[in-house]
Amino acid sequence: MPYISIQITREGVTREQKEELIRGATDLVVRVLNKDPAATFVVIEEVDTDNWGFAGESVTVLRARQKAATGRS
Repeated sequence: MPYISIQITREGVTREQKEELIRGATDLVVRVLNKDPAATFVVIEEVDTDNWGFAGESVTVLRARQKAATGRS
């Protein structure tokens, strides 16, 4: 009974994209591990960018810096 956890930042991922992730992750464990898709669970957790960090900074700060560097608003 596979349990697949996918964590992504909350940045406008659509319902359709999430459905595709669920299908794709399920298909992968069926194909690679020969698991039953009816017993495969996929959970997508969206994490606020203030709560996700790397290289010592939050994604919120990193995205703001990227936006400023490219001149986008």
